[in-house]
This record gives sequence, C-alpha cells and structure tokens, in this order.
Amino acid sequence: MRSTKLVATLGPASEQKDVMRELIKAGVNVFRFNFSHGSHEEHGGRLQTAKELNIELGTTVGYLLDTKGPEIRTGEFESKSVLIKKGSTVRISMTPVLGNETYFSVSYPGLYDDMKIGDTVRVDDGYLELVVVEKDEEKRELVTLANNTHAVKSRRGINIPNVVLNMPFISEKDREDIIFAAQNEYDYIAASFTRRAEDVIAVREILDAHGGQRVQIICKIENQEGVDNVDSIIEVADGIMVARGDLGTEIPAEEVPVAQKHMIQSCQARGKVVIVATQMLESMQKNPRPTRAEVSDIAHVVYDGADATMLSGESAAGDYPLESVSIMAKIQERIEHEVDYERLLENGLKGSYDQNNSRLLSLEALGHSASKIALEFNGSAIFAYGYDVAKQAARFRPACPIVAFVDNYRQARGLALYYGVHPIVRGDFMTAAQLLVTNQIGTAGSLVVVLKDGELTLKTL
Repeated sequence: MRSTKLVATLGPASEQKDVMRELIKAGVNVFRFNFSHGSHEEHGGRLQTAKELNIELGTTVGYLLDTKGPEIRTGEFESKSVLIKKGSTVRISMTPVLGNETYFSVSYPGLYDDMKIGDTVRVDDGYLELVVVEKDEEKRELVTLANNTHAVKSRRGINIPNVVLNMPFISEKDREDIIFAAQNEYDYIAASFTRRAEDVIAVREILDAHGGQRVQIICKIENQEGVDNVDSIIEVADGIMVARGDLGTEIPAEEVPVAQKHMIQSCQARGKVVIVATQMLESMQKNPRPTRAEVSDIAHVVYDGADATMLSGESAAGDYPLESVSIMAKIQERIEHEVDYERLLENGLKGSYDQNNSRLLSLEALGHSASKIALEFNGSAIFAYGYDVAKQAARFRPACPIVAFVDNYRQARGLALYYGVHPIVRGDFMTAAQLLVTNQIGTAGSLVVVLKDGELTLKTL
C-alpha cells in the first residue's frame, strides 16, 4: 500500500475504458482532466467512465479538473512550422494576424502595455527567447530580437518572466469550467497560474455559489509572483501543485528545485496537499523505460514527503501510458522504504493553527501522537475514524498506512490525494483489518493506533 499518491492525466492515449481500468489497477489515485483542451462534452464522457469504473472496481479514485488559466499563446502561422533564426527581428502584434518568420500575434492584447524594453518573451516552453528592443506605439507592436533559433507552431504557449501581467485571473471560459466542476462532483480543481491569495478566494466564491463547497482548490504555482506569495496562498488553499513546466520558464531553472522543496515542506507543515508535476517521466512519451535522471527526480520527491506525483503528457498522449503509471508506482513504493519518517514527522509540527481553534488543535495533537507512536512502536496502521482526523494524520507522514473510515464516497475521493490515506466507506474494524492482512501489511497481533471520537487508543489485529 503506497503512501505517495499518483495523479494521471487523461487524454487520447488513455480515455478508453479498458485503458482507464488498467491505469487504476496499476496505481492511479486521481484522474486529471486538462481543460486547456477539449469540450465539456468530451470531459463529461471521460468523467462518466471514471465514475463507472469506481463502481465496478470498488475504488475511490478522485477527479481533478485543471483549468486553462490566464495563459498567453501565439496566434496562427502561415505554415505548419515557422523557423525563427537567431539575431532576426520579430514583431509581436496585439491584433490577430497570420504569422510568419518576421511577425506573429498573441492572445493577450494587453501584453504591449505590460512590457518594457529589455523584457524577455519566451515561446514554446522557453525554446525560443525574444528580447524587447522597441515598442511601436502607432501599431501597438513589440519589436523583439531572437536570442536563438527555433521552429514555432501555431498556438504555442508564451511566458513572460519577471513581469507582473494585468490579465484577469478568471476568464469567462475558466468561470464556466469552475461551475462545471461544482455541478459534476469533481473533487479537486487545479487553478492554473495562481498568483496571490485573492485568486483562490475568487475561485472559492464561484464554487460555493454553485454547490461546490466540497471541491478542494489546488493552486498551481507557475510564475515568480506565485512563488513570492506562496505562503499566503497556502493559507487559503487546500493544496499546491508545483507546476514545473511553466515555472521553469518563468524563473531561473536552478531556482525550481529550491522553490519545489520549500513548497513541499510548507504544505506539509500546514496540513495542505502538495503535488509535484511536469516532465517526471517525459522520455516515456516515446520510450518504454525512463531515464535514470527521471527515476532520481521521482525518488527525491518521495524522500521529501510530497503527497503526490503527477503524469501529464506521459499518460494523456504518450505511447506508454500504462507503463508510465506502473513504473512511477514502483519507484514510489521502493523509495518509501528509505524515507526518513522521523524528519517528516517533525516537519509536520512546523506549521501553526489559530490557538483559538480548539478543534483543529485537538486533531493536530491526535495526528501527531498517532504518527509518533506508530513510528516508535512499529505500528501496522493508523485507523482514523473521520475525514478531518485522517487529513491531520496524513500531515505527519506516518510510516504506516492510514485507514480512514468515512461516511460516503465523496469524502473518500476527497482523501484520494492525501499522503498514506486509504479510505473505507462505512466500514468497521474487521473490514480494515482484513484490508491490511490482504495487502500483507500486518498479521495477527500487529499494533494498530486508533483515532476515534477525539481519543487515541491502541489495539491489535
């Protein structure tokens, strides 16, 4: 029973029911629905399939809707691919034009106003870098110089490092998608390009207004502004996604692992979910085996105690979606045997709650005590009776599974991302004991730490 959870993105390579079934069996805990692509009808079909499989397999795989967010893209080009050469002058238009090697348009007209001479424009995950050398006021065009050679296609992503953009955080499309999440029982919403705490509150207001009070908000940190405000974002969010793709083009590459480690530690200390994403098994889009660097990347995330790792293109559009899930799950499971759980236990104490919130303080104490006892006395499991107490136990990263007794499947899916938590709906002690024995976690006489009705007791299987 792995503690680190696995998120897999659905797409053309994995949307078939038979493939999704095998992905669940291979270890997927949460399916990600990428709303940067596809219609509500398309995603609704995938969601229905996931719901049917949860019933068929008796699983509680969660559903995560990932918004498009306030992104900037290039416009259309005259040909399939346009080669922009190093040293060439490229004009960026704020009005739609059919682009070529000397000019192209962007989807955000306000870019002209936000930029100044000397600022950098990174296109297509940063593979093309342009520097603003002039602003043409009459035509409202940015005149740039190419720092390198790269072939660009239509609708490629654009990143603007170290510039605060005045784009609205929630577009009309995002608003419709957030409402769709609320009305279709998604468990999590990943808010792309979250920049400040106010962005989280805006998403929460839309969700609550449309019956989505139980949808948890996972904020994607993808630019310098988000990194700078991450601690205040964590306070109001349910979790964080370390979205290393855009983040790596917005901030210096060497700063990404520093930011990643800080976010993992800060989220754990505050009892919030943290997912590490992007390029974890990138080579497996075309190859059946990962690189050694990719294996080490996943291993270090597990060592640091992240709640989950995520597959994007590997499972959505790659040639080896099932193999990617299987290998990621194997790496997680193997490395968990080497984790310094005492260090993670102590890190869980570094956060703080409002001292007037006696309920949360009580749950915190129970979670810490249970994890400490399980670690020191080699407990086989923690049995947590209730949704909130299971979340607090996960905060302290116990070295054993947390079996969470919950009232319904919505609560169970709401725990799908949390470290070490394995929900049982309307189960009892014997049901949970059988689960441990079946998974070879414990035997007769094994110690179990029980959290129930605000009390901690010790029992044996």
